[in-house]
Order: sequence, then structure tokens, then C-alpha cells
Amino acid sequence: MNTQSDIREFLASRRAKVTPQQAGLPAYGGHRRVPGLRREEVALLAGVSIDYYVRLERGRLAGASDEVLNAVANALQLNDAERAHLFDLARAAARRPVRGARRTRGPLPDSLLRVLRSMTDSPAFIRNGRLDILATNALGRALYAPLFPDPDSETVNIARAQFLTPGGRDFFPDRDESVNTTVSLLRTEAGRAPHDSELTGLIGELVTRSEEFRTAWAKHDVRLHHSGRKSFRHPAIGVLSLDFDAMELPAQPGLTLTAYSAAPGTSEHDALRLLAAWAATEKAAH
Repeated sequence: MNTQSDIREFLASRRAKVTPQQAGLPAYGGHRRVPGLRREEVALLAGVSIDYYVRLERGRLAGASDEVLNAVANALQLNDAERAHLFDLARAAARRPVRGARRTRGPLPDSLLRVLRSMTDSPAFIRNGRLDILATNALGRALYAPLFPDPDSETVNIARAQFLTPGGRDFFPDRDESVNTTVSLLRTEAGRAPHDSELTGLIGELVTRSEEFRTAWAKHDVRLHHSGRKSFRHPAIGVLSLDFDAMELPAQPGLTLTAYSAAPGTSEHDALRLLAAWAATEKAAH
């Protein structure tokens, strides 16, 4: 990935989202050639010279202080995920170590796998920043079964399955939301690990083969993904919506444990019990 180009396009896209009225600036009459703020308006709001801001937006974030980055983030009204992404891009531009630096990874520790598999009532899995599912518990494997290429597969990439396979396209009922989430997570990871060759290869493949991904990727949206609600369309039990919590694993930098749950007494809770019964039947059949 080209960090300088990513910086330029990210800042320009965020600038286009903020109107002078939203920024508290006077809106004079006449035609504006840009949909949001002009560069000079961002410079004014951030307290830097126009020339310096233009330099930043051209991708030259190396050497920018935290104070300047925060001032630009405030001027562009960036949310927490966007602010973190801006700092990640600045680190990449300066070639400073990125938090949670990726490294060649061996097998997951047995202790971690035991914890995962002990979660018998909640679908759960461990993934990396590229959205590779590396391990699941029994319910997690049953829930995500439509994404796996065959029953014997142990790993799968959520993004590749979602955009490039029929089962992945049908798996998420809210297609727009699921697409935005997946692409935003990959864009966030690209800021953290711009030199991850496997990530670069995955994004290149998706950009080349999927117009839907290519369109969403060009938006430069990022997000934090810690908790919320997600819907699935499972071939055996139909559509269900579950709460999720995504927990980063400090002892395993770059890995996240995601677990789904449903409140007792709800139809979703009943659906999880049905999923468990289906999984048991499938296991017995094989």
C-alpha cells in the first residue's frame, strides 16, 4: 500500500464531509467548488499555515507532532477510529514502529484454545487483523459454517468469503452494513500494518475481483469494532441477530477474540440452542 496516497485520500475525504456551518465558520454566498471545507479553512481551524496543511494533505505526515495531528483531527471532527487511523498513518509515514506490530506467528497457545473451546454456550472465534478466522469453538464453527469452503477447513478469511463466494454473499442479511464493517476493519488494519504483505495481497485481490469492495474501499472509512449487534442468515436455522463483544488479546498482539450471545428467554437464545443441536447432528454425521 502507498502510505502517502492513503494519507492524501483519507484527509481529503474527511475534509469533504465537514461543512463550514458544522465547523462554525461563516458560509458566504456563491458557488463552492468543494463539497466540504477548503484546505485553507482546515488550516485556520487547526492553527497551522496553509502551506503546512497542504504539505500534510499531500501525504507528508512524517515529523508532524502529536499536537498538530490532534489539531487537524479536531478541525476535521474525526471520531475515535479516524483519529487513531490518522496517527497510524503518521507512524507509517515516519517509519516508526506501529502499535501491535505484526510478526510471523506460530500456532495459537494451547491455553488460549482451551479457553475458546470452554465457551460452550456462545459462538466464538479468534481472528487476526486481516480477518482470517484462526480458531473457533464448536458453536462458532457452526455459526460460520456457510463461509468455510468445506467441512474439513480449519481457517477462512471473512472478507474473501464475503465478497468472492456465493455463500458469503448470502450469509449477512444486511449487506450494506456488513460490507461497510468489513472494509472499514481492513482499512483500519492497513493503517496499522501498511507493510503486511499478506494484507496487501488480500486487498489487491479484493480490489481487482470485486467492484463492491473497490467502491467501499475508496471511501477510506475506518472503525473500531468492540461491541454491537450482528445479523446472520444461516441455512439451517434462518436469520438471527446476536450481540457481540470483540476483545483484543494483549498476550497475542494483533489477535481478537469475538464472542456472540443472546439474552435468555429471547428467540435469539432459542436459535442458539437450535444451532447447537444442528452442530451436534452434523458432527455425528461426519
